[in-house]
Amino acid sequence: MMQYQFDNGLWSSVFAVPTAVVDQHLRLAGSVQLKALLWVLRHGGAPFTDEALGEALGVSAADARDALSYWQETGVLSFRTAQQAEAPAKAAAPEAKAAGAAAPEKPTAPRPPARVQRPDPMCVARRMEESEEIRCLMQEAEQIFGRCLSTNDTATLLMLHDDYGLPTDVILMLLQFSAGGGKPFMRYVERIAINWADEGITTHRQAEEKLQELTERRRAWNVVMHALNLPERSPSSKEASLAAQWVQEWKFSPEMIRCAYDRCVDSTGKYLPSYMHKILERWQKENIRTPEQAKADREKRTYTRQSAEKPSYDLDAYERQSLYDTMGGTN
Repeated sequence: MMQYQFDNGLWSSVFAVPTAVVDQHLRLAGSVQLKALLWVLRHGGAPFTDEALGEALGVSAADARDALSYWQETGVLSFRTAQQAEAPAKAAAPEAKAAGAAAPEKPTAPRPPARVQRPDPMCVARRMEESEEIRCLMQEAEQIFGRCLSTNDTATLLMLHDDYGLPTDVILMLLQFSAGGGKPFMRYVERIAINWADEGITTHRQAEEKLQELTERRRAWNVVMHALNLPERSPSSKEASLAAQWVQEWKFSPEMIRCAYDRCVDSTGKYLPSYMHKILERWQKENIRTPEQAKADREKRTYTRQSAEKPSYDLDAYERQSLYDTMGGTN
């Protein structure tokens, strides 16, 4: 009789991935977003920073935050800040003191909450009962999203109206924009709505202007995405800002954006938006607007490097400069 023993090997250390990630998000999520999710799941709930995640993925901290925001918006992941994690411990302090803790507790000034607290279900039900406007808001929101709203959804809508002061028509405009753009997620709506409240955008006309701006940024990203044959996904904040500058401000054609991408890949071996930006920035300054001009420019630079006379400055080094610290922006 032969005896066998299974060698666990790599299987001795595994972690679970929700089936929804494959079933619903495999085609929508970008590579950085998927890598971020795997890294978070691998570390099993351990606390981490934007910088640590960015370093692990080889991206900036801002790009790491953007990658995580996708999973937050879709409800796959939820996070607590360090302040939120400390709250239970602070709440338990009086109990420890009553149990005989000898150390005196220094009085501290209360901190205002970072975000308005969502109303509870009873509050939502009461407001819907007493206000036809709130009731209509909830009903129309369900029609726009094509589904029943969750308890958290209704609480968010009431919070945006009652606490952040956004009128119902402005909220509905944002809901329609979100659903029309393939992002029927209340977390996405909440994030934009709170920014609007901070900026004082409370009228129909102001909302139209902001939505037009968001629409143009979305179109710019679509131009870049299709020019580079990238998979269908939402851009990071940095990618959205760069795309808007390339397409809307500098008016580069898809062909020129592709030329910059090809040159980037030839030089670095991968897609680096910051590197592409340096190339397009120089073309903008030197009025290089066609693929033929870009080809002639490259041939001229190649000849200059190979000639005996050395150029006064290195354009290749200029293009390799990182823009992580100089280019920012949000959706």
